[in-house]
Amino acid sequence: MAELLLDPDIRLWVFLPIVLITFLVGIIRHYVTILLQSEKKVESTQIEDSQLLIRSRLLRENGKYLPRSAFRMRKAFLEGKLKGIKREPVQKNPMTDPSMMTDMLKGNLTNVLPMIVIGGWINWAFSGFLTTKVPFPLTFRFKPMLQRGVELITLDASWVSSASWYFLNVFGLRSMYNLILGMDNAADQTRMMQDQMTGSAMQVQDPSKALTAEWEALKITNYNNALEGVEEDILGAVQQPENIIFSKNKFN
Repeated sequence: MAELLLDPDIRLWVFLPIVLITFLVGIIRHYVTILLQSEKKVESTQIEDSQLLIRSRLLRENGKYLPRSAFRMRKAFLEGKLKGIKREPVQKNPMTDPSMMTDMLKGNLTNVLPMIVIGGWINWAFSGFLTTKVPFPLTFRFKPMLQRGVELITLDASWVSSASWYFLNVFGLRSMYNLILGMDNAADQTRMMQDQMTGSAMQVQDPSKALTAEWEALKITNYNNALEGVEEDILGAVQQPENIIFSKNKFN
């Protein structure tokens, strides 16, 4: 088939509008998700466990700056607390939790519905257009993915149709969303789909394992005084310039 040349108006009226529409829909999706997001309830036991783990970790890292007696008292207290707490892993069933069902419905409303509506409108408004061409050759196996809505057997597989260009933008604007909205944004369609796919397969977190691991790490932590001899070091650093000045004056 002969080489095709695209009309420059396609760039202005098809190529760029699809990019702009996809980007703006992602921005709107981000803020709508924030508005519909419900406040997550945190149990008091979760806060207690997390604060206990933080205190133990800080003691292991910065205990060398404490006196020996203060380190031992804190270590004994935290060891008793970490060893005495037993938590049973709790798995929430989304079918019995109304809040989780509501969150799933909101997620489908803000993610799946805009993709279907905007994708269908773009497929209807820009049907049959070729928007761009990838700068490298591709095999014919890529034609169903890159040329949706353009059924030409002899067309080179490197050409991209308008519908396929929309889906490429849906999953390819992640860097732009991260640059404008930050890393943890709701406009990234890929991340949202991954969260939905892995949400049901997430393992149940066992607080007892984290507490036991921290107790074992604290148990083998020994005290090393990092401030031992610090007075002599400070006095030596203060007196050293005077000795240098005295020796210079003596030779002069």
